[in-house]
Amino acid sequence: MSIDRTTALVRALRREFDGRVIAPDDSGYDEARAVVYGGTADRRPVAVLRPANAAQVARVIAVARETGLPLAVRGGGHSNAGHGVCEGLVLDLSAMKGIDIDVEGRTAWAETGLTCGEYTAAVGAHGLVTGFGDTASVGIGGITLGGGIGYLVRKHGLTVDDLLAAEIVTADGAILHVDEDRHPDLFWAIRGGGGNFGVATRLRFRLHELDGVYGGMLVLPATAETVLGFVTEAEDAPEELSAIANVMPSPPVPFVPEEHHGRPVIMAMMCYAGPAEEGSRVMDRFRALAPPLADLLGEMPYAGMCPPEDDLHPISDFTNMFIDRVDHDTAATIIHYLNTSTATLPAAQLRVLGGAMARVPADATAFWHRQSRIMVNLAAIYEDPAESPLHRAWVAEFAAAIRQGDQGAYVNFLADEGDERVRVAYPGGVYERLAAIKAVHDPGNVFRVNQNIPPATS
Repeated sequence: MSIDRTTALVRALRREFDGRVIAPDDSGYDEARAVVYGGTADRRPVAVLRPANAAQVARVIAVARETGLPLAVRGGGHSNAGHGVCEGLVLDLSAMKGIDIDVEGRTAWAETGLTCGEYTAAVGAHGLVTGFGDTASVGIGGITLGGGIGYLVRKHGLTVDDLLAAEIVTADGAILHVDEDRHPDLFWAIRGGGGNFGVATRLRFRLHELDGVYGGMLVLPATAETVLGFVTEAEDAPEELSAIANVMPSPPVPFVPEEHHGRPVIMAMMCYAGPAEEGSRVMDRFRALAPPLADLLGEMPYAGMCPPEDDLHPISDFTNMFIDRVDHDTAATIIHYLNTSTATLPAAQLRVLGGAMARVPADATAFWHRQSRIMVNLAAIYEDPAESPLHRAWVAEFAAAIRQGDQGAYVNFLADEGDERVRVAYPGGVYERLAAIKAVHDPGNVFRVNQNIPPATS
């Protein structure tokens, strides 16, 4: 688009959106276009628009459709691939933060400008909870549409398992209410298929009673034996426990003894969604694996599991995968690769799944990986972008060394990795079914700045 046409478009948008337009000449432009992850991303949108309601969202979509400009949808801005910003129009939902909580009915309607932390605090005031992920600043829309794996995944399942309905603005500007009875194919697709089918402006969630949890951080020395033991205990634990084991060199944090800084540790985030006495007894099995280097476990509100985080923009290479088991050889391989990396912070994150998530049929939603046992994220964080080929090769070699029978991947944790990896996230005919639904609701592929599923062609 020429400079003159771009200028005219921005002027027109300013008139229509009453000051909710941020363009390159505005003082807040760099902040508005920043991404949370992907330290090398530096995209300059034509404009960032902050709609106030679904009707204004529909108008932004119409502008993108009419001009052919790429359209990025930004909730919390946590896309690993930086999909919340593009060199076109950015539809920033951050002004849409309404929430309507039905305490007696155990449901909540929430606008998708809310972050997981904001939603959790609001419903937590009533002793209620919906499970999202593990980071407060993630937008509720993005994590939900991709599936939602977090601290309640074994107890209550994925976030999409608690999604009851949604308000979706489609590519033609229609504002649809979708649920099991209205537009059921579209409702199936948005529960795991990502942002390919429209902009979710409101989501209706089921709420669970939860007055508090027993959890926090436990730091153990990392050896093949402790990694194996940790995973084994996590698999054998009650479903109330969901844990994230970050195996990595200890950063220089004050709660870990200085002599262990830089040495391999298991920096585990653990959440027991049940009585504190039971939770403490379960955690004792992990404490017994080795003398803890730090034990920060205790009773807390569920919101305490996702404290505010620093505004970081790390440079990293990473991959996501599922594996079937962690045996001694796998654990030893993990320790070996962490010891051979030259990255500032290499890491292997292990999440034992199962429980409520696995009891939902695979074809009930577009999230197929119900029977996957362990999710793994491998990452190398570093400072010099020129080192990317070295660390990318390390991640790829590491992944190949521990890969087993499960070839899948979780779409919310993919980087910008191309169509083949998107297809891996949707096996079992799911990709083809999603492509057919896309052809109905977005035949022009307006929603393509995402882990894209192009519309099927006849």
